[in-house]
Amino acid sequence: MQNKGNHFLSAIILFALIFIMIVVPSGCYQDMSRVYGLIDYQNDAFADSASFSTTYHYSRNYNFVVNQDSIYLLRQLPEEALNGMQTDSITVYRHDHLAVADIRIIPQDSIDSVWVEVARDQDTFGWIHESELLKKVVPNDPISKFISIFSNIHLLIFLIIISVISVAYLMRTIFKRRAKIVHFNDINSFYPTLFALLVALAATLYSSIQLFSPEVWLHFYFHPTLNPFIAPLILAVFLICVWAIIIVGIATIDVVRTTLPTLDAILYICGLAGVSAINYIIFSITTLYYVGYLLFIAYCIFAVRAHLKNSSRSYICGNCGARLSQKGICPNCGAENK
Repeated sequence: MQNKGNHFLSAIILFALIFIMIVVPSGCYQDMSRVYGLIDYQNDAFADSASFSTTYHYSRNYNFVVNQDSIYLLRQLPEEALNGMQTDSITVYRHDHLAVADIRIIPQDSIDSVWVEVARDQDTFGWIHESELLKKVVPNDPISKFISIFSNIHLLIFLIIISVISVAYLMRTIFKRRAKIVHFNDINSFYPTLFALLVALAATLYSSIQLFSPEVWLHFYFHPTLNPFIAPLILAVFLICVWAIIIVGIATIDVVRTTLPTLDAILYICGLAGVSAINYIIFSITTLYYVGYLLFIAYCIFAVRAHLKNSSRSYICGNCGARLSQKGICPNCGAENK
């Protein structure tokens, strides 16, 4: 009876979270003129800026944050530097907030034809090549900062190495203790399997956007949103998948908490996190080479079959509590069940 009550409570929590997911994003309405190139061209004063924004995804008054030690800005006009005239510079530093004050296109500049004037305050402003600027700043938005951090190749390599070592050690510990783990010695719930599949799907979608629609992802980087209802289709599917990961993750924790003892539940969740980390690494990399799509199909088949095989075990060992598909010798502890 208690198990039924727990599952009923989990279902109520899941339904409530799905309702919140649908209602809250719809309330996060943004001005559509700022999203995905839908710009008002009727105002001639902003026509050039709007055209630039469509191509480069930012324009005047856009806000950046310096994420390098320092940036040197040219105090004079770019033409003066190009003509060899004497110039001076001013420095802005890490964590300084910068606003785009002006943009100039100078075709005769062989290094970069786009110059951007940025200002920290009324007394601190100057010009810099756009290519140099974007290397040292990040859009002033938490989502953009998160994307920037996890796009750092050195950090990614470090995380991959740490993840592989940690997961290998965790799996060794789990199998040695014969503890519960998703796909292999799973609990009788589809939530953990669904969570692992959603992470793999999100990684596949992320790399697919990078592969087939890089401009969509670039615009998302400059104008991030968590509302899937105002995003292009492929990005909307990715955002829905992210929301689903959060919701299913909460439901998974609730089910594991009510199914396993505390220490086993913590170990199970750590194992699930490790499997999900490996899924993300494998599918985000292999999809860039098109192999990820076949791997994802194979992984879905494997995960579903593993869950169905586990859920068919309707007997429980009277000695150790392991689930059995039939009566007889328990493969876990060796006890005989009649």
